[in-house]
Amino acid sequence: MSNKVFICGVNTANLPKYTALEQAELMRKIKQGDENAKQQFIFGNMRLVLSVVQKFLARHGNADDLFQVGCVGLIKAIDNFDVSLNVKFSTYAVPMIMGEIRRFLRDNNAVRVSRSLRDIAYRALQSRERLTSTLQREPNLEEIAQDLNEPYREVVCALDAISEPMSLSEPIYSDDQDVLELGEHIADTYDTDEKWLDKVTIKDALEALDEREKRIILLRYYVGKTQVEVSDEVGISQAQVSRLEKTALKTVKKFFM
Repeated sequence: MSNKVFICGVNTANLPKYTALEQAELMRKIKQGDENAKQQFIFGNMRLVLSVVQKFLARHGNADDLFQVGCVGLIKAIDNFDVSLNVKFSTYAVPMIMGEIRRFLRDNNAVRVSRSLRDIAYRALQSRERLTSTLQREPNLEEIAQDLNEPYREVVCALDAISEPMSLSEPIYSDDQDVLELGEHIADTYDTDEKWLDKVTIKDALEALDEREKRIILLRYYVGKTQVEVSDEVGISQAQVSRLEKTALKTVKKFFM
């Protein structure tokens, strides 16, 4: 998307840029009903939509769809923005653009949620945006439940119902050489008596590893520790544990091919 110039027929390379004073003047005209000023303001803030869209492309690859939905959020932000508040427009608009995109992604989710839960969840998200603006921080779930006058348990269940499952391949850390995935961060709680290290004879395979690789494999797959725990015990970074574990597993697998 970073190389894409046209999106939804809009040449993003030619989007106008306005100073803070120019934006304030346009907003003043918008509040007086100037539709031409509103169109100028929308085009002047489409880069804001693009920056938000990039955060969601991994979950929904169609940039055109997300951009259109994000523009709806931008227009809603313009219509509802209170010029009397000492708040930058971008600070107010970004949560609304993100909220609009999130609603789109939830409504197009293959997993169906009951209407009652979905209604509570949508109200909870609106409450979160409202309270974030008022409190100048992210509200907790108890504050949201109190704001909605709904039981805390109902709010938690509703938000959980519309949340998207995360892939075990979801990247949660990266450096110049390694990418750490969510699955590598989760402990193996399966009964150790049933682990594959107890089911096959791998003495020869383990002997092919150096002492550090062998220790990492035993801690990860026999003891069931996470990579974070192994890194603390072995005294190296989590990224190094990830890299050495992958190398060691490749070596071990060769003995069973």
